[in-house]
Amino acid sequence: MKLDQEKSEFLDEMLQYWQDQDMMTSEQAKLLQNSYESKNFDWRRLAQYSFWIAMACGVISLGALLIDKDILSYLKKLYDTPDSIISLLSAAAAGILYYRSFQRRKTHQMQIFSNDALIFTAVMLTANAIAYLGKTIGSNGSHFSLLILLSVLIYGVLAYVFKSRLIWAFVLLSLGAWFGTETGYLSRWNWYFIGLNYPLRFVFFGLLLTATALLLRKNKKFELFYGTTYISGMIYLFISLWLISVFGNYGTLDDWYKVKQLSLFYWGIISAGVCILSIWIGLKYRDDIAREFGITFLFINLYTRYFEYFWDSWHKALFFSVLAASFWIIGQRAEKIWNVEFLKK
Repeated sequence: MKLDQEKSEFLDEMLQYWQDQDMMTSEQAKLLQNSYESKNFDWRRLAQYSFWIAMACGVISLGALLIDKDILSYLKKLYDTPDSIISLLSAAAAGILYYRSFQRRKTHQMQIFSNDALIFTAVMLTANAIAYLGKTIGSNGSHFSLLILLSVLIYGVLAYVFKSRLIWAFVLLSLGAWFGTETGYLSRWNWYFIGLNYPLRFVFFGLLLTATALLLRKNKKFELFYGTTYISGMIYLFISLWLISVFGNYGTLDDWYKVKQLSLFYWGIISAGVCILSIWIGLKYRDDIAREFGITFLFINLYTRYFEYFWDSWHKALFFSVLAASFWIIGQRAEKIWNVEFLKK
């Protein structure tokens, strides 16, 4: 069995410790040591990161192309291609890549990252096709959230037909973008929608998405998308709660600057309360996702409050000494828990 270097060294230390404590003989330790070896290099992780960087660079290049007026005008002079043709070509290229990527999933099942990279490229081309379709229909309209809703429907159908969690992730991302732009349009681009600023709106959006995920778990047709939907809903919910604890229900930074951070303390209590509730649910129902989200964002909330209330009032040497001590204690406890869990496995 090939292990990472750190895990291999840890096992070596434990085997040596057990020999020193006369819990096993040297022959037994040698037999166990021969059952594993350390990896020389983690090629899987390199492949994963390489594809991520490639996809990120592709998105950046596409975004730079779409927003750079000089490049767009230059391309128009060279080709003078109508927006409708660009939309059709992008859609056709996306269709070819979808077909190719899902064929590869059958014939090259082990090439996970390259298959996902093809799907990601197809998704970007689909977004490009929808964007140029909007330009063809009319770019002066302010109700562009309808185009985002169209992308949600297209991605949803593709995710269901091809049983792809990656495309479903773009469904949820586009759904959040549609929710934000649609509420902005309905409020005539005011900072508030029925009295709620953007973070507070997404708190309810995250709750709704999380509840939907729990319903998908019981539906066999959509059971595949349960985990992605559940995690996405929790991300929307907890990030929005954290933003609310910092900015409150204020629409602009100017309004936020006028109030003391201490006056927003109740938002911090609500956010921490939801984190504690999530931890309790995770422990009671053995829900690792709920437990880890609760613990992670509870720590984030506590350290956010620490920076808010003590950054200006404490001497910086004392401030960072307390911060260092707290992380040292957390690191020690985490190390002990990790050692126990690793030994159990």
